[in-house]
Amino acid sequence: MKRIMVGAVAVAAVAFFGATAQAGRAPAVAKAPQKAALLKTVNVTAKEFKFVLSSKSAKRGVVVFKVKNVGALQHDFQIKGRKTKLLSHGQSDTLRVTFLRKGSYPYKCTVAGHAASGMKGVFVVS
Repeated sequence: MKRIMVGAVAVAAVAFFGATAQAGRAPAVAKAPQKAALLKTVNVTAKEFKFVLSSKSAKRGVVVFKVKNVGALQHDFQIKGRKTKLLSHGQSDTLRVTFLRKGSYPYKCTVAGHAASGMKGVFVVS
């Protein structure tokens, strides 16, 4: 009877310590999923004949351009093939652009003659 008890205790100890050793190898807590994408907001002021950006660069990810026209003429803002609506004085629009690659991205006003007059620049993604 003693042999059976000793054997049962030995088997239980091996099972317990073996499971503990295995648990030590596995992560104790599952990692939380990473946040979707880096998000940056850039305020853009449009006026005759220039843009003023709160930041001219960002890291890869989603950039939200909040464009406001404070000029007397109508303006828009175009970058990476995306464009705001034509904005009159006091109007604003938001443009959400995803930059997956590092590089230089030109922006401009697409109203005839405005880019040639200085409403253009380069946004840098690192």
